[in-house]
Amino acid sequence: MAVPTPGSRVRGSQTGRPVMALLDLLGRRWLLRILWELRNDARLSFRELRERCDGMSPTVLNQRLREMRDAGIVELEEPGGYALTRPGNQLLEALLPLQRWSEHWQRRMQKQAAAEEKPARKTTRAAR
Repeated sequence: MAVPTPGSRVRGSQTGRPVMALLDLLGRRWLLRILWELRNDARLSFRELRERCDGMSPTVLNQRLREMRDAGIVELEEPGGYALTRPGNQLLEALLPLQRWSEHWQRRMQKQAAAEEKPARKTTRAAR
């Protein structure tokens, strides 16, 4: 599968708007996980990346790393392994607000679930 590029047709967009090309790339299986594992200036070998990604198949990891290199997000440094490029680090920084939002969302959902559970407990006790 070709690397999505801004200005070209991509999944979900006939116009190839830059954000749609990026979402197409980020939506590929395992890509976000690889990006996450390379955070904090990590330099990981192929084997280390595979282990951190729950042992994904080597074929898929190779394909994603190739796509990420072609997109300028990851580079292979000798020695040391794979690392994020400056644009890759900028992308990761751009995604951090989504992480913070998701943590707030998780807390909201947990509170909502706890609130829904409380009346059910009261009803159960009253029925006894």
